[in-house]
Amino acid sequence: MKLKSSEPFWLVKNGIINSYPSLRENLDTEILIVGGGITGSLIAHQCIADGYKTVLIDRREIGHGSTSATTSMLQYEIDVPLHQLIDLIGEKAAVDSYWACYKSIDDLKKIVQQVKSDCGFKKKESLYFAALKKDVGWLKKEFEARKKIGMPVKWLEADEIDKKFHIKHSHGGILSEQGGSIDAFRLAHDILAYNHKKGLQIFDKTDIKKVTYKQNGVTVLTEHGTTITAKKIIYCNGFESTEIIKDKFVKLLSTYAIVGERFEDDQSYLNDTLFWNTAEPYMYMRTTDDNRLLIGGEDEDFVDAAKRDSLLNEKSDKLTKYLKKILPDYDFRMDFVWAGTFGETKDGLPYIGKHPNFPSAYFVLGFGGNGITFSVIGMELVSEMLKNKKHTLEEYFKFRR
Repeated sequence: MKLKSSEPFWLVKNGIINSYPSLRENLDTEILIVGGGITGSLIAHQCIADGYKTVLIDRREIGHGSTSATTSMLQYEIDVPLHQLIDLIGEKAAVDSYWACYKSIDDLKKIVQQVKSDCGFKKKESLYFAALKKDVGWLKKEFEARKKIGMPVKWLEADEIDKKFHIKHSHGGILSEQGGSIDAFRLAHDILAYNHKKGLQIFDKTDIKKVTYKQNGVTVLTEHGTTITAKKIIYCNGFESTEIIKDKFVKLLSTYAIVGERFEDDQSYLNDTLFWNTAEPYMYMRTTDDNRLLIGGEDEDFVDAAKRDSLLNEKSDKLTKYLKKILPDYDFRMDFVWAGTFGETKDGLPYIGKHPNFPSAYFVLGFGGNGITFSVIGMELVSEMLKNKKHTLEEYFKFRR
């Protein structure tokens, strides 16, 4: 499955960072990780820290799947608002999930510092604003739900949003203290390079042809005719997991993003905040560490890569038009446009853990608008699961929940 189109900004910005060989020999290991994007790199980091002999493979070059197409907004907000999630899965499950996402941003900061990554990590505020007047009622309900559980939030009226961020045509919104942004492509490479030095074996351009699952381990046959024997296999392959798991557990969508030229004038009023709105589908926006503006959204059901890519011009025009509406004085000139495929679950939560059809396998599938923060949470869950320990969040994120 092709997961991105055109040339995402991050690939051009970074170029080739690190290259790894394809697999040319048979291997025996404790842990085999499938997927060399941001999720796979984080899980590999945890497995090496826990002392496991670990191998990571990817069918492409490292980071060239969804990680190269992500907009890398670090949000604690789940795609399903807190007050709705409480109704869906219960108060404790919803509140625990929100706080876990909140904490994960600070956990990721520690990892960035540990591996000394040059990924432009920056803590930011997050503004969730009403795109339509009719959204104000439920958005205020969401504000009260977050405030009730102690989250540092405040309500801004439309004139306050205009004054602080120069954003027009909002109808008020929730300003949260917690958020952040990174270059996920760069970070994935930096985490893998750090752990490669500690013994992590990495092979890209190595696709799987067949997996034999047994209670005491798996045997993997690769496209090159080589085999990998592992006690556990951990799939960190995001949307491509739908090629393996036949359950209808995720809805695939296409999202579109544009990045402008470097902005020479002062844009400090935008630099410290993530922006997203209540539209369906929602629009999201942030600045990059090299002073560009990134805006995305205009999601569509994913049919196939050709259909998704054919809409690039139309979607970029719509995003540019919307940007002109909310930031009329911003001199935006588009430099990059691309599309990526992502997944939406029934409750906005990830799927992390075992699947009954796959013995000796775990999945870390951080779907939704905050897939990166879900992947950070997945590190802790996988660490506990491999030790046969229970984790509080395990029940909320399980398959067939």
